[in-house]
Amino acid sequence: MSHAPSRRKFLQTTASAAALTQVPYFGWTSPVIGQDAKVESKADRRLLGCIGVGDRWNAVGPQAMNFADCVAVCDVDSVMTDKAKSKALEAGSKAGRPRDVEVFEDYRKLLDRKDIDVVTIVTPDHWHSKIAIDAMKAGKDVYCEKPLTLTIDEGKQILKVLKETGRVFQVGTQQRSEMSAEKGTFKQQFLTAVALCRDGRLGKIQKVECRIGAAPTSPSIPKAPVPSTMNWDMWLGQAPMVDYISLPSKGKYPHSRTHYEFRWWYEYSGGKMTDWGAHHVDIATWAIGMDHSGPTSVEGLMVEHPVPFKDGWPTVDNMYNAATKFDVKCLYPNGVELRILSDGENGILITGDQGELFVSRGALRGTAVDTLKDKPLGEDVISKLYKGKTPGNHMANFFDCINDRTQPISDVDTHHRAMSTCHLANIAIRLDRKLTWNPETEQIVGDDAANGWLKREQRKGYEVTA
Repeated sequence: MSHAPSRRKFLQTTASAAALTQVPYFGWTSPVIGQDAKVESKADRRLLGCIGVGDRWNAVGPQAMNFADCVAVCDVDSVMTDKAKSKALEAGSKAGRPRDVEVFEDYRKLLDRKDIDVVTIVTPDHWHSKIAIDAMKAGKDVYCEKPLTLTIDEGKQILKVLKETGRVFQVGTQQRSEMSAEKGTFKQQFLTAVALCRDGRLGKIQKVECRIGAAPTSPSIPKAPVPSTMNWDMWLGQAPMVDYISLPSKGKYPHSRTHYEFRWWYEYSGGKMTDWGAHHVDIATWAIGMDHSGPTSVEGLMVEHPVPFKDGWPTVDNMYNAATKFDVKCLYPNGVELRILSDGENGILITGDQGELFVSRGALRGTAVDTLKDKPLGEDVISKLYKGKTPGNHMANFFDCINDRTQPISDVDTHHRAMSTCHLANIAIRLDRKLTWNPETEQIVGDDAANGWLKREQRKGYEVTA
């Protein structure tokens, strides 16, 4: 989307933002990013294993290596592990803590290493849940990129294992922590927006619009040889076995099912609904106090898919199939209407009976924001929202919580609830009908066929099980 900084650019800038000094923002002081996390000596530092080391890992991995020493990298594409190993070795050398870095293709062998304390999971979406569950069972604390799940049932399984194992788990919805580094203008504007809403500055909130942008389309993509560097069977994992396809494009990667492009296939992800929706719906439900609940109804008002669908399934198998445009209405138990839209300026518009605000990665404006000049937020409001910790770098928050064994700011439960809304939105637009949802039982009411979509059939040998 040309009108907003990319997710990758946003995360890449956080490293430079960490060097900023304290900057007063609307009446409360934002700390030096990362100041909470303790940097231990070599003998005390935790050991890190990185599972999935493609493009996104180039932001997540170096951040994690600020607090732990990477001793293993894993990916089903050896091109990625070669680059990641070099980067990890370089980071250790520069920090004066050189360590050997072992390379794996199978993540289970990495988890077998008893010395590894913490893992990052930066794989395609359809692998997140299985690896996260196996990692927790192996005694590892987990930082996993969003969206955490492919289905609602997967979220329930992760919560079950989290409770059983007591691990610390941070989801990579960085908007809960990070500042925008766009010219250093805004500091943690999403947290401020949520605080304004929870402090009653908008009055009774009536409506929220999550504007997450349209998804791309592709031409027909021909069958191609599987790259010699890739384990295609393992890349597919729980998804159906299909031919490898590839077609050159104007982007960084060719049109395909892999690398960045997996986002536009329902087999591996949920399109923009779970890509950007994982961020904005999370912030929106946090702002309206529904982050531990869910909607009562979800209805697709408009949708455009790039290929024909029958009974919720695409009928063409060589083109991107996730929705390109959509307008979904969700109603919550507190009476708030939440819309998930592909149109409009990327960001979140929140409207109450006493004002409104708009927040994005480059903006925070509106009548509620204007009140901060004369009535700044109290530090207790921010502290309470951030679970008593000082807001700062998302990765630093994770390692702080590892130290005191508390759950980080982007915990599994609230993320599962936000993703349930996104998954329900996709079910509604794929089946072309309104869904009634019970957030307590986590079931679709009076629609057995739709309830069948709360989980998916999984390929033998790659099942996600708690």
